Amino acid sequence: MAKPGTTIPIVTYYMRFLEAWKAGDYSSSFDNLHRYFDYAMQMGEKGLYQYALLNLAILHADFGCVSEAITALQETIATARENHDLPCLNYSLSWFQQFWRTHPEESTDIRKEGLLGSEKEALSFLKAKAKESNMWTLLSTTLLNEAKVVLSKGDSVAHAFESVVKASHLNITKGTSETVGGVRCQAWIYNELFLHCYAQQAPSIDVLQSHCTRAHQLARKGRYHEAVSQMEQVDPEALRDLKHQQYWTTSLGIIKVQRSLNRDNLDAAEHIFAQLQAAQAEVQELHVNVALIEIELQLRRRDFPKAMTLLEKLLKVLNQQEADIFQRLKVMILKARIYDQAGIPQKGFSVALRAASLAHKAHLLPVLWDAVGAICRILVSVNEFDATVRLIESVLPQVLECEDCGLAAWLFSCLADGHMGTAGQAKSGSLQRKEKLIKASAALDRAFDEYSKIEDVRGQCEMVAKKATIMCLNGDTMLANDCAAKYLDIRKAATE
Repeated sequence: MAKPGTTIPIVTYYMRFLEAWKAGDYSSSFDNLHRYFDYAMQMGEKGLYQYALLNLAILHADFGCVSEAITALQETIATARENHDLPCLNYSLSWFQQFWRTHPEESTDIRKEGLLGSEKEALSFLKAKAKESNMWTLLSTTLLNEAKVVLSKGDSVAHAFESVVKASHLNITKGTSETVGGVRCQAWIYNELFLHCYAQQAPSIDVLQSHCTRAHQLARKGRYHEAVSQMEQVDPEALRDLKHQQYWTTSLGIIKVQRSLNRDNLDAAEHIFAQLQAAQAEVQELHVNVALIEIELQLRRRDFPKAMTLLEKLLKVLNQQEADIFQRLKVMILKARIYDQAGIPQKGFSVALRAASLAHKAHLLPVLWDAVGAICRILVSVNEFDATVRLIESVLPQVLECEDCGLAAWLFSCLADGHMGTAGQAKSGSLQRKEKLIKASAALDRAFDEYSKIEDVRGQCEMVAKKATIMCLNGDTMLANDCAAKYLDIRKAATE
């Protein structure tokens, strides 16, 4: 504590502002920010006014005061232009360009004013200004944003990679602080490389997102314990920030609720989901994942009207916000699945085919395979069994490379249905019929194994029930009884 009469350096107030901000104390951070810039202005630092407004805008946005953030940002841009402060102006425009992607509805009015034009025009403008001012960090950030925009619109993947490589080259040659920004979007090996080699220099939010991404990848493989362990490796210091804590809590909650859904423990899933809704991070990707979990919960309860209502509401929001094409396609495929589970798969044909076409155009291969599965379910419903088998067999090798157990299990199940259909069309007792039944049984075994990895109780039971049917058709009563006993064991283990 300072002694009476001692002068406190004004930078102390800025440090207090940062500490309060990190702790999630809006009142203290707001008060210390005002004190710092008030004292700075009294000491003749007139050129700091636009930076005070910029800090204020970011502070308001971080605490969810969107309208106040927009007002402060507009004043920041006007003041920076008046004072010919190009670094502040360029940074403000760059920050606003990211801000409108996360808050599209609130930013509608300011976008109509033509502040930055369209999204592509804004990126081109920022790249040009960053080069003129030698602001390499800004240029690197803009290039990464350009890659995200290209991918979200489903445009050229090559263009997106070009932007990432350019940003990486800038980071290396110009020594910018964003060492490997964007690498977390790459495959598992790049994620691991990022955590092992660059975590110490990278922003804490990037490290947190990298851990969460890796945990979700592990969960898709059914390695839930490793996923939770991965989440626990996050530095506790990074979680002192309220936003980081919410992001971490939401990501961990999604893994836990998905496991509960797979185990058919709907009461536990609903309890965790209620907690998720109460503490959601302000990240669109997580918002969409939580909304998809709510729809999945209704599907598990067989409440198809409510599930479809929630899906239509989510799809409307995503279309209004011009959300990432990956998210929109996932919702479209889920719509086809709802029709399938409701017993009217043919009604989802147009949406499944459109999703497959868009996924192919955008080179989103895991989404494409998911759409192929939805189309195959429709083909099975119209007795096109040969087409189903050919289509699934053509994509299965690449599906297995994705290491998504749920997707692989679903496609193996569809493949078994296709073989069963062709067996039903063959003559009773013929060699072709026996071969198809053997192939169907083998596909069911593979589907069961994949469902077992992710602990999907309903999937396992469905595969065992189908296999028991095959055993009955083959006249193997003993094996059919074994399958029935196995079915009961799975159900009993799930309730314990």
